[in-house]
Amino acid sequence: MGARRLRQWLLEPLQSLPAIRSRQRAVAAMQAVPQQSGRPLCKSLLQHFKGLADIERIASRLAVKTAKPRDLLALRETLLHLPELQQHFELQKPKAHQGQETASETPVFANHLQHLQVSPELADTLQKALSDNPPVLLRDGGVIADGFHPELDELRHIQTGSGEFLVALETREREATGISNLKVEYNRVHGFYIEVATAQSTKVPAHYMRRQTMKNAERYITEELKVFEEKALSAKDKALSLEKALYDQLLHWLTGFVPALQKMAKALSELDTLAALAAVALEHQWCCPEILSTPMLNIESGRHPVLETQVEQFTPNPCHLYPGKHLALITGPNMGGKSTYMRQNALIALLAHMGSFVPAQSAQIGILDRIFTRIGASDDLAAGRSTFMVEMTEAATIVRQAGPRSLVIMDEIGRGTSTFDGLALAWEIAKRMAQHNRCLTLFATHYFELTALGQETDCVYNLHLSATEQNGQLFFCTACKQAPPAKAMGCKWHAWPACLAWSSKTPKSD
Repeated sequence: MGARRLRQWLLEPLQSLPAIRSRQRAVAAMQAVPQQSGRPLCKSLLQHFKGLADIERIASRLAVKTAKPRDLLALRETLLHLPELQQHFELQKPKAHQGQETASETPVFANHLQHLQVSPELADTLQKALSDNPPVLLRDGGVIADGFHPELDELRHIQTGSGEFLVALETREREATGISNLKVEYNRVHGFYIEVATAQSTKVPAHYMRRQTMKNAERYITEELKVFEEKALSAKDKALSLEKALYDQLLHWLTGFVPALQKMAKALSELDTLAALAAVALEHQWCCPEILSTPMLNIESGRHPVLETQVEQFTPNPCHLYPGKHLALITGPNMGGKSTYMRQNALIALLAHMGSFVPAQSAQIGILDRIFTRIGASDDLAAGRSTFMVEMTEAATIVRQAGPRSLVIMDEIGRGTSTFDGLALAWEIAKRMAQHNRCLTLFATHYFELTALGQETDCVYNLHLSATEQNGQLFFCTACKQAPPAKAMGCKWHAWPACLAWSSKTPKSD
C-alpha cells in the first residue's frame, strides 16, 4: 500500500503551500526520537508496517465478494496487529525539537489514528469464524473454524469420528442382544450393516431389518444405523456446502465494513509513506526545503536522490534560478554530468512539491505549475517521425506551454541536424525561453557559441561542468558560473580541481 501511495504522491505533486508544509511537518515528526527508545519513530514504525497486509486490495475484493480465505486471514492478522501499532503511536511520545511537533500533537497523525480505530466486532468475528490455517481455495474445506456453527461441527465429527461410533454401536448391540460375535461393518456396495452368524439369528431383536442373507451369516440394519449411514455418506458434501454458505454469509456481512477498511488502508499507506520518507531523509541527510510562493530554485549542494546511493562518491552542485536570472546555459564535456545535474534539480523540485525532504544542504523552492523535459534521443518510426522530428515536436510543445511558474530542462537541443542548423535552433529556442516564456530553465548544450547569449540577455547566465583525471581516476567538479568562451577551451583551466571554488569571474588561462 505504501509503495502505491508513494507513486501517487510523485505523480500528483501538491501546489498548495499549507498542504506541502503539513506533509513536511509530518515527516519531521517521524524523525523525532521517542522517549522509551533510542531510535527515530520512523525506524520503529517501519518494522511494524512489514507485518501488515494489503488492506486496500482486500477491501476491493470484499466489495465485489471475491475475497479468498487467505485474504480474510491476512485481514484478521492486520486487525489484531493494529492495537500494538496504535499503542506505539500514542504512548511512545517522541522528544520534539524546538519548533517541532510531536507525533501525538501533529493533526495529520491524529486524523490517521482515528481511521485506524475499526469496530472490535470485525476482528472478533474473523477470529471466531476463520480457522488458524485456512486453505487457499474454499472448495478444499476447513475454512470455517471449529465451534463457529454446531451443524458444521456435527458433520465434521461424523467424518472424523465414524470409526468410534461404529465401535461404540457394536459394543452396545452385543451387550443388548447377547450375541458375542455380532459385528458392525461397512462396504461400498451395501453400506453400513450389522452382521450376525446364522447360528445366532434366533437372538436377533425384532427391530433389526434384514438387508442381505449370506451362507453362514445374516446382515441387518437398524433405524439408528440407517440415519448414521445417510449422514456419514453425505457428510463431506454437506459440510462443504454448508461451509460455502457460511463463507458467503461472512463475505456479505464484511461488505458493510468496506468504507471503514478503505479509510484504514489509506491511513496505513500514508503513515508508511511518511515513515519511509523520514527514514530516507535521516539516512542520506536530506534537508527540509523552504517552500515559497515566488517561483525559484535556490539549492545548495544538491544531489541526485538515486545516483548518490549507487556511486562511491557523488559531487554535489548548487542551482540558483529566480526571476531575473531564470535561464542557466550549461556546458561541459560528455560524461561531465550535465544531464545528471538537470535531472537532480528537477527531482528535487518534484520531491519538494510532494512534501518530502530533498537531497541538498539547503533549498528554497517556489511553487511550480509544471515540469517540462526534453532529454534523450528517440524516434517514432511507426508514426513517421524521425529523432529530430520528435525532438522538435517536444521543443515546440514546451515553447508554447511553459510559463513563468514552469521548470524546463532541455538537454542538447538541435543535435539531430547539421551543426549550423542545430546552433541556430538552440539559440532561438533558448532566447525565446529567456525573453518570452521567462520560465525557470536549465539548458544544456555543446554549442559553446551559446554562452555569448548571457552577454546579450541579462536573465541568462552560464554554468560549466568539468571533470579532471588524477592518478588514473576521474573526478567530477562542481558547477561553476560564467564559463569562458569557446576559444579559451584549449587551456587547462577546466581540468583543475580548483574549479570547486571558482568565483563568478572568468579564470585566467595558463
